[in-house]
Amino acid sequence: MKPLFKKSPIFASLLLTLVLLLSGCLVTPIQHSGGIGSVTVTNSNPGAIIAAAQNIFPNYSYTLHSVHYPDSLSFDQASNKTARILWGSYGNPQTMRVKVLIIAIPGSNNYRISPKLYTVSDAGEAGFESKRPLIGLWNSQFSSIFEQIASQASGAGPL
Repeated sequence: MKPLFKKSPIFASLLLTLVLLLSGCLVTPIQHSGGIGSVTVTNSNPGAIIAAAQNIFPNYSYTLHSVHYPDSLSFDQASNKTARILWGSYGNPQTMRVKVLIIAIPGSNNYRISPKLYTVSDAGEAGFESKRPLIGLWNSQFSSIFEQIASQASGAGPL
């Protein structure tokens, strides 16, 4: 029996491309990672980042949902028309939840903050709440908010 990929240059080039893509993901420095909407906060600490986020998110109609010090915090916003059309149903309003991930950059007092967006059905109803993660493109709307958080929290220094 003859192997399917023994002398196929197409298979070899696809395999090489896959290996390069996967290895590239493993060597990206934290200060440049996190995906769309991520920002680096320089010379700060988790407490200052959380305080800045709690000051800024209410300006955009978000309310605090939870704080998991020092790793993350999340905010909720009543759904807009797009969310109701895409994910809602009659009598089942959607809530948009953004989770702010706080990632320490090793060897510095810098942190990377990254958004993770969900649409939530039955928000706040214990046992019935259901959340669906949204793809990274939705995170782009948080770039300006995260830049404001970084501006306010930068320079706070370590704890």
